[in-house]
Amino acid sequence: MLEKTEGTAQKWAGKAQDAIGEMTGDAGTQIKGKARELAGRTQESYGDALNMMRDCASNNPVATVAVAAGVGFLLGAILSSRH
Repeated sequence: MLEKTEGTAQKWAGKAQDAIGEMTGDAGTQIKGKARELAGRTQESYGDALNMMRDCASNNPVATVAVAAGVGFLLGAILSSRH
């Protein structure tokens, strides 16, 4: 939840910074605002993905453990074949 909230705050701060840059004619501020907005959107999406994974894990704990075990097995097999 924290990631999404912080992302939303950064997104809106970036929009404001972009608008200030546009009003003052400061291209540097405008570019920084657009970059901050994009970073905020990315963080917001990451927060959404984390929330979905948490919900899935709490609703399907057995499936979550099975997937984690499968991933661990595959990583172990891949890493052991490198030697």
